[in-house]
Amino acid sequence: MEKPDYTILVCGSFRAGGESQGVCHKKGSLSLLPYLEEELTSRGLSAAIAGTTCLKLCDQGPALVVQPQNWWFGGVDSEEAVDAILDGLEKGQPAPDYLL
Repeated sequence: MEKPDYTILVCGSFRAGGESQGVCHKKGSLSLLPYLEEELTSRGLSAAIAGTTCLKLCDQGPALVVQPQNWWFGGVDSEEAVDAILDGLEKGQPAPDYLL
């Protein structure tokens, strides 16, 4: 297996005690993971996806980060937001409506 071209981090709001308590989790950030995986596969994009601890962007969450571009996105609370971010990734431009 080759190293993926991208790593996508989705804030899961996990805290030191292991419980997810923050805004991103409460707004359903992790429920978008299956859709994100399906879209990456259907678009032929090579990416690893990971749910994370708190990314400290609660006021702007749900948050998502694309590496190695270091693009940080906020308000990622729908399939439409994921589509816009992946459209931008395919074009080599961050989705301006969600870029932090």
